Amino acid sequence: MTVSRLAALSLLLAAAPALACEMPDDGSAPLRRLILRVKHLPQAEAWQQSLPEGKIAQFVLRVDSPQKIRGRCYWPVEARAGGELWKRFLVTADGSRVLQR
Repeated sequence: MTVSRLAALSLLLAAAPALACEMPDDGSAPLRRLILRVKHLPQAEAWQQSLPEGKIAQFVLRVDSPQKIRGRCYWPVEARAGGELWKRFLVTADGSRVLQR
């Protein structure tokens, strides 16, 4: 491996942590905010009301798999009932943006 390739690889590896998404560390409030943001979407509320009796909606925040889209970090929130995935949403840490996946 040439010196220039080795230097480029070193810079890339050093920059990787800076590119990672980090959840703001101010207690559990941001985590609840992400889940509530999805839970109270009109389509999610309609889905919850349409569930058969006895099925409970669950909203699962996947803190282990954030995604960076156009320079912004999103955390997946899955809407589930009876162990089955209904939809997956991506939410920014401040809850200001929600994408459906």
